[in-house]
Amino acid sequence: MPRVTVMIPVHNAAPFLREALASVVAQTFEDYEVVCLDDGSTDDSGDILRAFAASDPRWRVLAPGRVGLIEAANQLAHAATGEYWARFDADDRMDPQRLALQVAWLDRDPKLDVVSSLVRHFPDADVRGGSRRYEAWLNETRTAEEIDREFFVELPVPNPSAMMRREVFTRAGGYRDDGLPEDYDFWLRAWQSGARFAKVPEVLHYWREHPQRVTRTHPRYSVQNFLRAKVAALLRGPLADDSPFVVWGAGMLGRRLIKLLIQAGRVPVAVLDIDPQKIGRTRHGRPVLAPEAWRPGSTLCLAAVGAAGARAAIRQRLTDWELVETRDFWMVA
Repeated sequence: MPRVTVMIPVHNAAPFLREALASVVAQTFEDYEVVCLDDGSTDDSGDILRAFAASDPRWRVLAPGRVGLIEAANQLAHAATGEYWARFDADDRMDPQRLALQVAWLDRDPKLDVVSSLVRHFPDADVRGGSRRYEAWLNETRTAEEIDREFFVELPVPNPSAMMRREVFTRAGGYRDDGLPEDYDFWLRAWQSGARFAKVPEVLHYWREHPQRVTRTHPRYSVQNFLRAKVAALLRGPLADDSPFVVWGAGMLGRRLIKLLIQAGRVPVAVLDIDPQKIGRTRHGRPVLAPEAWRPGSTLCLAAVGAAGARAAIRQRLTDWELVETRDFWMVA
């Protein structure tokens, strides 16, 4: 049994595939297998995969036809035999030290379940401002404590950069095809099942930016569906009981979050906002209050404000009120 299985779903990735696979071949850690799944490619991807597999007995290619990304990821997991599983995408690159460093972290700490790394988007000319902001946030969110507190904000562990113990996949129940962004939904369930996360503080994953990226083209990755994934996880976690809560944020994100929560049967007692034009009004039938009108600690607070700098400002105010993050409040935007 190899120490590591590298799992790569492939669909029409020929322009980038050789470079991605070559970065796996270049790994300094050699006790691995590579399982690729050709997801019904109509370009040269299948030929490229078979050529790599023919040159190295550690490589296998599955070719079930067009099954879609989620089923492809689950089939790869079922075919994996390694102790540790490393996800990777067919249009990205990994640093030559990626597998070696992530294995060392998992070997060193038996309580650690998932190891990611810092990331860098490329090529520079194609990287948008939103990707740069996400990259900066990812690379600032490093420790287990920081990862835990940020899980409802966005996905703090990029899927193709992660290495996990094989039992994490089983506990989380694999990837699900329910209209949600499958990577965020999977890692939320893994985290809520008790998985412990960490990051190697080095750039080990290079994330290619291009217009055909599935996260740019598939409706599964819309803002609304990310909010749906958050709400589902909130209902499994902080909102699992009937305890009262407030939502800090009467803007667009706050309104959309509240609407989804009400549809799920969980209604906030109030909405908090600092905008004087919103205070005194209602959002989905709930009063909009100034933060000072709320009695801190009396109810759980979900902070859903997406404006630049708002998360840090709200976090600081709530902390100044001696509230404890992940107990008294959660940042969700």
